[in-house]
Amino acid sequence: MIIDCHGHFTTAPKELRAYRNKQVEAFEAGKTDGFEALRDFSDEELFEGLKSSQMKLQSDRGIDLALFSPIAGMMGHHLGNEAMSRHWTRTCNDLIHRVTTAFPKNFAPVAQLPQSPGVRPDNCLEELEFRVKEQGFVGCNVNPDPAGGYWTDPPLTDDWWYPLWEKLVELDVPAMIHVSGSCNPNFHHTGAHYLCGDTTAFMQLLLSDLFKDFPTLRMVIPHGGGAVPFHWGRYRGLAQDMGRPPLKELLLKNVFFDTCVYHQPGVNLMSEVIPVENILFGSEMVGAVRGIDPETGFAFDDTKRYVDSLGIGDADKQKIFEDNARRVYPRLNAWIEQHAA
Repeated sequence: MIIDCHGHFTTAPKELRAYRNKQVEAFEAGKTDGFEALRDFSDEELFEGLKSSQMKLQSDRGIDLALFSPIAGMMGHHLGNEAMSRHWTRTCNDLIHRVTTAFPKNFAPVAQLPQSPGVRPDNCLEELEFRVKEQGFVGCNVNPDPAGGYWTDPPLTDDWWYPLWEKLVELDVPAMIHVSGSCNPNFHHTGAHYLCGDTTAFMQLLLSDLFKDFPTLRMVIPHGGGAVPFHWGRYRGLAQDMGRPPLKELLLKNVFFDTCVYHQPGVNLMSEVIPVENILFGSEMVGAVRGIDPETGFAFDDTKRYVDSLGIGDADKQKIFEDNARRVYPRLNAWIEQHAA
């Protein structure tokens, strides 16, 4: 089985974006609660783009199942207030639940959380527990920078975050550490903010003993880990200079990386630097890069081709394509078994 650990509902109806814009406009006009509900889409409206694009590409590219969450760039935790974030999060997670209930062989649900700048992550626990226990969600996305490019909240390793880490451990679900849109004009959201967020989160973890407090907590750093694999020697050296344990001992029992790296040399590098047990197949399609690579004639985000071409054995490819995802997202096993018929 080919499991894509990184999928977003990027083919949602365009009306969803218009609804979100109106919600933001209402907040800016003074509305702070009681936000208007999203119109109830028909199945045809909700699934049209999904079937014609993402599900078709899954079939064409040989992907069996994708872990599916709301559009990361639209989480928009920096917009509005806590009440609006909660309302928007529930709206988006409801759509994910509906998609994954309709197409459980294609998609397994991953939750957005109702984060808001300056608001303790305790406010996420109710939504997370409901989605996991009541609706079978297998993971969640955690935004390390709800301020949208200004990083006003404490690092992920601060005890400010501990209630959320405790709940993830209790529920036995991992977090994908994924920023959202950037409101800082210095940082393009997918080309800079995403990769900076990945790299920043890794460095925060390197500086801490978080996993001594939470030895079973698991985090997936997307987009190949940002700069991390390319600068692995730098991080090993920094850890050594600061008297930290070796990275394999310090982080690699708990931190994992996906293959959302859109060229063969990048994925080759990952496989040479990062232990295969820490790499999960991911494509993020249809997402940040949607075009055809003129050098290869294939889509940039057709990442299965890159893993297929790696000079590693079939057993290691099996780990990347399936086994690691089942291990990092253990609730995924029950989802697959439940919907195998």
